[in-house]
Amino acid sequence: MSSFKKGRQLAGRGNEHANLTDQSNLLTDSIHPSILKQARKSGVLNLSQRGLSKVPESVWNIQEFIPEESKSVSLDNTDEKWWESVDLTKLILASNRLSSLEDGIANLTALTVLDLHDNALTSLPKAIKVLENLQKLNISRNQLKEIPSEVGCLLNLTTLQLENNQLTTLCEDICNLKSLDFLDLSHNEIKSLPDYMCMLSQLRDLNISNNRLTHLPPGIGALTALRRFDATHNQLVNLPEEFGNLLHLEQLHIRHNQLQYLPCLRHCTNLKEILAGNNNIRGLTEDHLQHLSALTCLDLRDNKIAKIPEKITLLKKLERLDLTNNDISVLPFEMGTMTNLKAIILEGNPMRSVRRDIIMRGTMELKKYLLSRMTDEESDKSQCSEVSSTNVGLPGAEKEMIRPHDLHQMKSLDYSQKKVPSIPDEVMVAAVEAGIRVINLSKNLFTDVPQNLSLLSSTLTELNLGTNKLVQVSPVIAGLHKLQFLDLRNNQLSSLPSELSTLSHLRELVLSNNRFQELPPVVFQLSNLEILFANDNKISQLDHAGFSQLTKLSTLDLQNNDITQVPPQLGNCTWLKSVLLTGNPLRNPRSAILAKGTNALLEYLRSRIQEN
Repeated sequence: MSSFKKGRQLAGRGNEHANLTDQSNLLTDSIHPSILKQARKSGVLNLSQRGLSKVPESVWNIQEFIPEESKSVSLDNTDEKWWESVDLTKLILASNRLSSLEDGIANLTALTVLDLHDNALTSLPKAIKVLENLQKLNISRNQLKEIPSEVGCLLNLTTLQLENNQLTTLCEDICNLKSLDFLDLSHNEIKSLPDYMCMLSQLRDLNISNNRLTHLPPGIGALTALRRFDATHNQLVNLPEEFGNLLHLEQLHIRHNQLQYLPCLRHCTNLKEILAGNNNIRGLTEDHLQHLSALTCLDLRDNKIAKIPEKITLLKKLERLDLTNNDISVLPFEMGTMTNLKAIILEGNPMRSVRRDIIMRGTMELKKYLLSRMTDEESDKSQCSEVSSTNVGLPGAEKEMIRPHDLHQMKSLDYSQKKVPSIPDEVMVAAVEAGIRVINLSKNLFTDVPQNLSLLSSTLTELNLGTNKLVQVSPVIAGLHKLQFLDLRNNQLSSLPSELSTLSHLRELVLSNNRFQELPPVVFQLSNLEILFANDNKISQLDHAGFSQLTKLSTLDLQNNDITQVPPQLGNCTWLKSVLLTGNPLRNPRSAILAKGTNALLEYLRSRIQEN
């Protein structure tokens, strides 16, 4: 006799309509009869998080015993009716203290879902094999050391969750699960996958992350229904060539392994996402890229890639490219033509071909820059044959020579570290003929801006005069009206000429490590200025009215100066994204405010305006 019936009889046979709540106090198990009653109506029984160390017998016998009064056909009877009872199809026993299950589970043959996750199970009963209707089995977060062979009898199983156990191998019976769609084996101790896994022909999602795998079997290429594959956090040194046969694969997650190269995914034309960061990948080739026409996300961060091939443009649908922390110094100009690319992440690379300020402006500006350089390069191809005939050496430092051909190709002149006080005329003539846009004159002995720079007024966009002996800046620089970047760091400057106001295209100005006691007034007339570095000077006061005119300024570095007060009105310059003030003898604002970041600083300064 069921505990439910015992409870009814002990309450008194003469009182057929006694309250169930009173009767429940006499039950021998911990499950309230109203819960079982509801389960018989809905087919769902949820006993999660009840501290159970054993499943009550009333659960296994839930379909066998129905109270006698429930069988009454009286219209006045409000209790459950036997004809309303349905088979139990979903049983949730998650987050309890179960160490085993009884064979009584064989009574619940209609189950389609069995959730046992987060218990202390070390095994499953053999009787589980009779659950022929079971479709979803969750036994994750237990203490299983092997998959019971009886699981192989659950032929209708579509979802099997085994993550966070102590599995070291997979039983061969798992290959019988021909309907399996989702298999999670993550966070176990598995060292290898058996070849017979290839028989799981319907598998769409396979998660083997956080195991101890060093290789994958060639048979994995037979899982042609696979859409998502996750092998993150293993010890894989390569992927088999057969991996390229997964023609329906859409997501490939292989971060945190020891891969030195990607396989040629020849048939993976549906692949949309590759996460391959934190490996030892050294490069990409056209073979890696040419079949990935559907790829939208490529994560290659924290690898050892030194070069991105021009054929990156084969990834026509690529939207996100993460190259963080590699060894990349040059980007192919062709990347500027990738119209769908919305995010290029380059932090932690020794970039030389693209200035930092361009990268800081975001992906769209970077693509515009690359596209402009590519256009310039193509326009110069017709000149290359003429240049080669005059490809003679020009004087550099010691044995170094400057070739006109290189000037035409790169549109830049590196004349740094020559220890010279001036630029030879023949070098400047060659630079003019090549139409150079970038010139680096840093680490020389200039005491003023070279006068012959005026010859480059129609082309020059970047000028580096850092680490010289400049004591003044000649107004000749005002004639370089296309200048966008000007570096004057590490000199002996204390002022700038007012003529610099004509540099209407200037976006970045570097005045670091000089002798400025205030920001030169002409700086506030540079209406397109976006980045200003004035750190390591002797600036003591800030002109808030001047900053209010620089509405495009986003980065302001004033570290290591003599500033004691920041005017509250600076808080109104809400367009500022980064304000650096550490290393100043500030009395207000306090260092605690600075530590909260630029937004908090500006908000604090605005509040001071209101207080005043």
